Amino acid sequence: MALMLNGMGVSRGVAIGPAFILHRDKTEIVEKKIDRKSIAVEVRRFKSAHSAARKQLLKVRDAIPENSPEDISAFIETHILMLDDSMLSSTPADLIKQHHCNAEWALKLQRDSILAVFESMDDPYIATRRDDVHHVFDRVLQAMVSGNKNREIDESINWKNQIVIADDLTPADTVLMQHNGIAGFVTEMGGPLSHTAILARSLNIPAIVGLTEARRYLKTGETLVIDGDRGLVLADPDDQIIDHFHKRQREIRRKARELIKLTDAKPRTKSGEKISLLANIEIDDDLKLLRKVNAAGVGLYRTEFLYMHRKGIPTEDEHYKTYMKVLRALRGAPLTIRTVDLGADKEVESVSTGPLAHNPAMGLRGIRLCLNDPSLFVPQLRAILRASAKGPIKIMFPMLTTVPELLQAIQLLENTKEALRSKNIKFDNKIPVGGMIEVPAAAISAAHFAEHLDFLSIGTNDLIQYTLAIDRIDDQVNYLYDPLNPAVLALIKIVIEAGIRQKIPVTMCGEMAGSSDYTRLLLGLGLREFSMPPNSILEIKKMLRDTNISTIRRHALALLRCSDRNKQIELLGKLNT
Repeated sequence: MALMLNGMGVSRGVAIGPAFILHRDKTEIVEKKIDRKSIAVEVRRFKSAHSAARKQLLKVRDAIPENSPEDISAFIETHILMLDDSMLSSTPADLIKQHHCNAEWALKLQRDSILAVFESMDDPYIATRRDDVHHVFDRVLQAMVSGNKNREIDESINWKNQIVIADDLTPADTVLMQHNGIAGFVTEMGGPLSHTAILARSLNIPAIVGLTEARRYLKTGETLVIDGDRGLVLADPDDQIIDHFHKRQREIRRKARELIKLTDAKPRTKSGEKISLLANIEIDDDLKLLRKVNAAGVGLYRTEFLYMHRKGIPTEDEHYKTYMKVLRALRGAPLTIRTVDLGADKEVESVSTGPLAHNPAMGLRGIRLCLNDPSLFVPQLRAILRASAKGPIKIMFPMLTTVPELLQAIQLLENTKEALRSKNIKFDNKIPVGGMIEVPAAAISAAHFAEHLDFLSIGTNDLIQYTLAIDRIDDQVNYLYDPLNPAVLALIKIVIEAGIRQKIPVTMCGEMAGSSDYTRLLLGLGLREFSMPPNSILEIKKMLRDTNISTIRRHALALLRCSDRNKQIELLGKLNT
């Protein structure tokens, strides 16, 4: 009888093959006090290990085939850049001198200091960058304790068609394993927004993460089936189960070929309604994907990355140059820039928010922080306005909770416009202004917000978390994260109706917008603009073209009124058939 385990599917597809259990020894870090004469020796040990780690990554990068997707080498480059940053290239050496400690302990002190910053953040994307911190520091540490030997996977092993089971994998591991033909992987750690998970999706490797103690229950050599769509692992399946999943594999390949054909197709429903499919972006790699799927523009451009890994806040010109680069890449398509969403829960070295709040998610963050510190906010507003003279830009305020707060932000924007006018600096005087609706109070009051805005954007990730009082990246409570919760659906409907009454667009930019499971439900509730990760666009476009809105509205409204979980699933199934 097959053993069934469940984790978090992060890269779709089915893999069938023998398991390979990857064990890596954990390095114990012992604190040692050293005398003054030994400081130079320890500094040399650190620098030698740092140099070896860098050479390893350069070797991985250079081995990536030229015909690989462009974004793959970027993930390795990210780790190289982290190695080159002074936080890792020189600060540990300073700590050796300051604390008279061994190199391993200095490395740990610096790693823990950086991780403390990342672990205080509740934004899932930014918070998962701590995985990269672990990977890079561990690479240096391994080089230090192994005498600078290469820590990469053993290429003498026949990895072809194997399903790798590990505690965690680095992006470099993932690239090398794909190069050596693995069928898929399962890790005990990790989340859907880690670089390893993103790489798995880019490389089309079926992958499951967060399957605690997977190596305890699985053994090398036994046949596994992993289903990246469902987060399912089957060990020792019988012939009937294997045959079923072989058919699934063939069907997945057929659907992928069909989706590519839709790249240039217009996003319309079967009944002829035009639907806007926009992209959420943050880094250059997102822009490359956006062009490949012909997105209609950018519905959410996150700007927090500009404040990361630096001393001091970005200047107006740094903002401007970044936005101009994106505008040029979009070639006339609209760009919606969300003003910086930092705060007590997203501490970065460049921004001071005072003492850490007792409840960071409810603290000084988003638009609250920007209004509290205009010196942080105004340079960004000036840069956005200046860029708006060069192409179609919209500006969007995050984390709105009250109308007076919105009016204060609008007034600050108007003051910034006036300052630019006084110096004859060009900008779009009618730049559209929108607001993120991600707090229940804002959703309930959406009609009041709509009176002062040109568009609304529903941020379902935070809206669901705040409505249900749960943290979706907390393993102990994330099972409660439910987009179908009646309260969540009611709030979404309120926002959509507020936009319809005020005759302004309503976009959804949370993960719910990029899941084909909810496309028809949202269409039935009245949503006509979706913003999502670029790699979701073709699948959503396919769903649109198979949908007749007039026939789904009744089921969508029935689901809105339903509180029985089993009935909800039944109604969702009817919507999606």
